[in-house]
Amino acid sequence: MLNISLRAEEIFSVWGFPVTNAVLLAVFAFILLAVFAVALRRRLAMVPGMLQNIFEMVIDGALDLMDSVLGDRTTSEKYLPIVFTVFLFVLISNWLGLLPGVGSLVINYGGQSVPLLRSPASDLNFTLSLALIAVTFINVLGIAAVGFWKRFSVFFNFHGPIDFFIGILELISEFAKIISFSFRLFGNVFAGEVLLAIMAFLVPYLVPLPFMFLEIFVGFIQAFIFGMLTLVFVAMAIAEHGAEEHETAPASAH
Repeated sequence: MLNISLRAEEIFSVWGFPVTNAVLLAVFAFILLAVFAVALRRRLAMVPGMLQNIFEMVIDGALDLMDSVLGDRTTSEKYLPIVFTVFLFVLISNWLGLLPGVGSLVINYGGQSVPLLRSPASDLNFTLSLALIAVTFINVLGIAAVGFWKRFSVFFNFHGPIDFFIGILELISEFAKIISFSFRLFGNVFAGEVLLAIMAFLVPYLVPLPFMFLEIFVGFIQAFIFGMLTLVFVAMAIAEHGAEEHETAPASAH
């Protein structure tokens, strides 16, 4: 029988800490990216080969896109590592979840048959953790760019009742970002997993193939959206705040 679980299944534990099938595939995605990055770095050459040319084109395209949001190439190059790493990690995690065997290879744990691997983003814990990391980095980058007090004056502004209320709304929006990040990615990936599982169960072999290509596209789009939202929020965090206060100060003095 088809078994669809909203919760990621535990497959073993390390020092009492449960390791789920989603965590296992997420760790594999991290190791895969790390190994590929080290191998690619060692193969860098002044006269690039085909693989290096492809990645240089991808990086140039990413920088051009970031330029349109951040405004200049220097700033884009500064924040490319965090934004592009988030995009690649989500993308590889989504695509690894579509490989044959993910969800179908089972082991016996605790007297039950559980899948050995599961798409990381189909576990809400993964998307919530990734969202927390992204929002934390966004605020850290904002503090590094404009200073601690200026960054937090966005959330705690005591210049007047209206400014204070707007600051509270900004603080609430930071938590809303976490919810938006996590549930958007989780909902789309988990729904895709359920769709593929149902189609494979009802009509196996060729019929699920178009849905597989659809999920490959959806996995890319969700990674792109996650990366773009991170980029936009970084741009908002590093922007100089308080310009309106300086402009309105002389008027209020009169």
